[in-house]
Amino acid sequence: MNIFTLPQSAGGVLLGVAILLTAGFLMTRLTRRLHLPNVTGYILAGILVGPYALNLIPAWLSGGMEFVTDLALSYIAFSAGRYFRIADLKRSGGKVLAVTLAEALCAAVAVTLTMIFVFRLSVPFALLLGAIGCATAPASTIMTIRQYKAKGPFVDTILQVVALDDAVSLIAFSVCAAFVQASSSNGSVTVSQIAFPVLFNLLALALGGLSGVVLSRLIHKRRSKDHSLVLACVTIMGVAGICTSLNVSPLLACMASGAAYINASGNKHLFKQLNQFTPPLLVMFFVLSGMRLSIPSLAAAGVIGIVYFLVRIAGKYTGSALGAAVTHASPEIRRYFGLALIPQAGVSIGLAVLGQRMLPAESGQLLSTIILSSGLLYEMVGPACAKASIKLSGSVPGKAAVDKAAAGKAAAGKAAAEKAAAGKAAAEKAAAEKAAAEKVIAGSSSASGPDIAKADGVEQPVHKAGAAALEEQTRKKAPDTGNDTNDTVSAQQVRPRHAVV
Repeated sequence: MNIFTLPQSAGGVLLGVAILLTAGFLMTRLTRRLHLPNVTGYILAGILVGPYALNLIPAWLSGGMEFVTDLALSYIAFSAGRYFRIADLKRSGGKVLAVTLAEALCAAVAVTLTMIFVFRLSVPFALLLGAIGCATAPASTIMTIRQYKAKGPFVDTILQVVALDDAVSLIAFSVCAAFVQASSSNGSVTVSQIAFPVLFNLLALALGGLSGVVLSRLIHKRRSKDHSLVLACVTIMGVAGICTSLNVSPLLACMASGAAYINASGNKHLFKQLNQFTPPLLVMFFVLSGMRLSIPSLAAAGVIGIVYFLVRIAGKYTGSALGAAVTHASPEIRRYFGLALIPQAGVSIGLAVLGQRMLPAESGQLLSTIILSSGLLYEMVGPACAKASIKLSGSVPGKAAVDKAAAGKAAAGKAAAEKAAAGKAAAEKAAAEKAAAEKVIAGSSSASGPDIAKADGVEQPVHKAGAAALEEQTRKKAPDTGNDTNDTVSAQQVRPRHAVV
C-alpha cells in the first residue's frame, strides 16, 4: 500500500528524512511504555514506514541513502575507540580484556561452526555472521544497572566488558571481511588475494591512528567547541571517505582514530559533543535498517534465526565462564556474567548491512534478516537477563540496605544543614558585634577628642557615653585569668587621648 508518493526532488528528500525521524520518535513513545530500548522502537518504525506496511518511503530515496550507513557506523566506530585507553587497560591488569576476548570469540566460533556444519551454509556467510555475533549492545544492560542502583566489582566488570565488546566485533568483522572480499572473485583463494586486503586494512589502521594524533594537536584549549566539532567531523568523514573509495571498511580506521585521539589528548569532551550531535543520524540509520527487514524472508530464516539466537547466548555464557576461570575471577562472574551480555543491536545491525553488500543477494538478505529479527528478540529479553544477572550476583542492595543508605544520606544532609545554619548565625553575630564596635569608635572620635573642649573660649563638657560603652564591651571580651587588672579595663586605656587645644 502506497499512501502518497514523494517527488524526486530536494523537497522529496527533505520530506522523506522528516518522515523517518518522526516515525522513529513516535514509536519510542510506545516502546518506552513497554520498557524496551529505543533501538527496538526505531527498527519497528522502519518496518511500519517500509515497503511491507505503509510504504511511505519510496525505493529511490531509501536506495539513495546508503551513505547514511557508512556515516553512522564511522561515528559509532570512532566513539568505540575511546575505550582503548592504554592507562585503563593497564589498570585492569588484562583481566577485563581476557574475559572480553574469551566471550566474544567463543560466541563467534560457536555461531560460525554451527552455520557451516549444521546448516551447510557458505564459509563467507558463516564467518561474517560469527563476527557480528561478537557484538553486545551495552545500552540495555547499562540501563538496567542504573535502574536497580547496582554496584560492586561484578558491575564494574560488566561496564568495562560491554564497552570493549563492540570494538572486538569491529576488528573481527574487518578481518573476516578481508577474507570474504578476497574469495569473492573466484572459488579459490590465493595468498595474494588475502594479503592485499589485509595490507589495505593495515594501511587504513595506520591512517586512522595518524588522523587521531593530528586531531589531538588541532583541538586545544583555545579552540572553541564549535570548531572542535567541525574538525572532528572532518576527520571522521575524511577517513571514512578514503577507506570507502579504496573499497576498505572504514570501521577499523575510524576506531583507530578515536583510540589515538583519546590516548594522545586524554580529552573525553569531544566524544560527549559527538554523542549530542549524532542522534538524528543514528535514528535515520536504525529506521532505514528496519525498512530493509524482509518480512517474507522471516519464514526462510526462521529455524536458522532461532538457532543463531540460542547458539550465540550459549557461546557468550560459556566464553565468559572460561575467561573468568582463566583470570581467577570471582564465582559470581563465572556463574552469572554471561547473562548480562545477551542484548545485541546497534553495531551488529550496521555490520549486517555491510555484510549484505559483500555477499550474494540471497545470502546477504538472509544475513540481514537474521540479525534484525534476532536483534528485536535480544532487546526484549536482554534487560530481563541483565536484571537476573546483577541480582543473582548480589550487586543489587536489599531493601534494608537501601533504607539504611537513604536514612544515612538524610541524616548527613540534616547535619550539614544544621552546621551551615550554625555557621551562618555565628557569622551574622560577629558581623553585628563588629558593626557595633565600629559605631562606638566612630561616635567616640566625633566627640571632639578631649574631655574638655574649648569653643569661643568657653569650656564645654564632652559626652562620655561612647567611651563608657567601649569600656563595657572590652570588659566582656577580656579573658578571665584571675588578675584584677584584666577584669576591668579603664576608660583611660581605651579612650583616645588628644591634646587639649
